[in-house]
Amino acid sequence: MNWDWDKLQKQQQGRPGGKPPGFDDFQDQLEKLKKFKLPGWKLVIPLLVLLWIASGFYIVEPDEVGVVKQFGKFNRITTAGPNYHIPYPVESALTPKVTQIRRVEFGFRSVGRPVTQSFQQGVSREVKEESLMLTGDENIVSVQFIVQYMIKDAENYLFNVNDPEQTLAHAGEAAMREVIGNGKIDDALTTGKQEIQVQTRELMQRILDNYHSGLSVVAVQMQNVHPPDEVIEAFKDVASAREDKSRYINEAEAYQRDILPKARGEAAQITNAAQAYKETKIRGAEGDAARFLAVLKEYDKAKDITRERLYLETMESILSNPDAEKLIMSDDALKQSVPYLPLDKQLRRAAPKEAN
Repeated sequence: MNWDWDKLQKQQQGRPGGKPPGFDDFQDQLEKLKKFKLPGWKLVIPLLVLLWIASGFYIVEPDEVGVVKQFGKFNRITTAGPNYHIPYPVESALTPKVTQIRRVEFGFRSVGRPVTQSFQQGVSREVKEESLMLTGDENIVSVQFIVQYMIKDAENYLFNVNDPEQTLAHAGEAAMREVIGNGKIDDALTTGKQEIQVQTRELMQRILDNYHSGLSVVAVQMQNVHPPDEVIEAFKDVASAREDKSRYINEAEAYQRDILPKARGEAAQITNAAQAYKETKIRGAEGDAARFLAVLKEYDKAKDITRERLYLETMESILSNPDAEKLIMSDDALKQSVPYLPLDKQLRRAAPKEAN
């Protein structure tokens, strides 16, 4: 403060009469300021112009597309690589990632894990206002699912819808509620999940296409589907009974698959044996008939010789039988013998057969 006062005293002493500066002093200072020249100002302006022109260069990555806006309105699409647009404020460029798979969670929110990690029960919290849905058979079921999507039209994605992600969330919830509402609770809990996912994806895509949102639904994956907590025990009993029913059906089908082939095999074996027996008898009868006709033909030609040959062949077959008891007698002995039938031996032979 003292220094300023001393400086002011010196300035006043330098002026005649010790008066404060007037209007003429200000004009002198202004003229000096106008005459002041910045060193190298002729290089600064061209440098600023070059920097402004260079700001129009931009690079589009392989998984991106370039969308150029001219005065805020869509102008053109550029491909991957280095590109150029008229610098701001005339044109500007956006580079959305069109190959990146994104996802939206419905009925739950992940807690403490990356978005790309697979779903794990226990690391998420349920959002009941999104998960509870009414089925076609008037039951309530909790459905948690994920929608995977990607950008298929960058122009529509950036300019047609104000909030594409929020639009997709509303479309996904509406589509799932409609599909669940048209089906039964058993379909959502058991074997109908795949069909529900396909129908939901198709319905979502139709809704998004009608909005010209520029989004493509890649997949709909149902994560956790269960009845509400208030009735989950009753549903567990129903599921247990359904499992018992399936088990009994599987056991019956297994027994059927085991016994039917055996029965068919035995039937085929009996049929084949009967057919073979039939063919044997037919071929034997045909052979006997053919043999008889051949013998008859020879008999008609030479009756005495044929009769003698038949007699000899018959005696040969009888005498060559090792089980037959044979007694050879001369003609004289035969004339003097009395025919005898051994009935006692026949009875003894028949007795064991009757006992059996």
